[in-house]
Amino acid sequence: MPAPRFFGNRGIADSLFRMAAANRLPQTLLFAGPAGIGKATLARLLAAGINCDRGPARPCGECSACLRILAADLFRAEYRKQLEERAKLPAAKRSESPLIVSTHPDFLIFPPDGPLRMIQIEQARRLRQAARYNPSEGRRRVFVIDRADRANPEAANALLKTLEEPAPALTIILIAENPYELLPTIRSRAIPFYFAPLASDEVERFLATREEIPPEERGRTAAWSGGSPGRAVALDIEEFIRRREAMLTLLQTALGAVEFARLAGEMQSFTRAGGGSIESAAEMLYSLLRDLLRIKLGAGGVLTHADIRADLAPLAERAAFEWVERARAQTAELEKLQRRNIQKQMALEALALDLRASA
Repeated sequence: MPAPRFFGNRGIADSLFRMAAANRLPQTLLFAGPAGIGKATLARLLAAGINCDRGPARPCGECSACLRILAADLFRAEYRKQLEERAKLPAAKRSESPLIVSTHPDFLIFPPDGPLRMIQIEQARRLRQAARYNPSEGRRRVFVIDRADRANPEAANALLKTLEEPAPALTIILIAENPYELLPTIRSRAIPFYFAPLASDEVERFLATREEIPPEERGRTAAWSGGSPGRAVALDIEEFIRRREAMLTLLQTALGAVEFARLAGEMQSFTRAGGGSIESAAEMLYSLLRDLLRIKLGAGGVLTHADIRADLAPLAERAAFEWVERARAQTAELEKLQRRNIQKQMALEALALDLRASA
């Protein structure tokens, strides 16, 4: 099969493939940017191109090395299901067998593990051990640390030791949504590349290559994805609408447009229905707050939630700029609570009350 097309951030992709073709690829790369915009995809394409039978260049997508490396797509349903099942295991059981994904001996992925999705010390130790060896089949080994900004302190320090003494034929790619949560000493040893979200029309072109997205849903899905092809493919429309209704009610309560009793009922049904994580709730709040600002400023461009503009416009009139900034900062604090495994309904209701007091 031909190699998959890479959508968006073409300048970054072209630069990296030129480096690979000239055998001048840095030993540590940092791919930073929002989730699902192609950072892991480009890491796979780069690793495949380096070890392609016709390379080093762009991957052909047909040789054995390309097929095996490109198969390690953690967005695939089978991988997502395996990771969800693994997160239910006791911590001791997960520690016995650190999470590493490998479909080619010279390409290893270290994803975040467990219900809190953290890079664990056991994974960092295995990475350090594996980093000692030369390539067994290809030209160069490529290790990908997905969500390296989620490494716990012990794992981060162990990773730093590996970066201080990198093997000659090894490239480590750190993937991070927030690179500033990495240790400064780790950032200083990596060449950074900052990925931007894709425009809606770019996401639509990407969705046109996916059979599982009906043509009539591509426009709405692209808008709701926030410029993230990965999020667009994984989007559960019914769950998305349920989460949006809950977070819209939270903002309406915080701005005094509805009574708290309505929020309590909405949060109760939202959490009982699953409702996703605190992290996914925070992502929804960010997108709603962005649209509030766009409406308030009369800014151009397409709203993420254009279909509920009639609900957002009255809130934009109520919300002062200072309040929106406070809401953004408080949402960032809410995300940090994810790692403490705090009760979701209580955290969201507390956020609404705090913002209402400052409205």
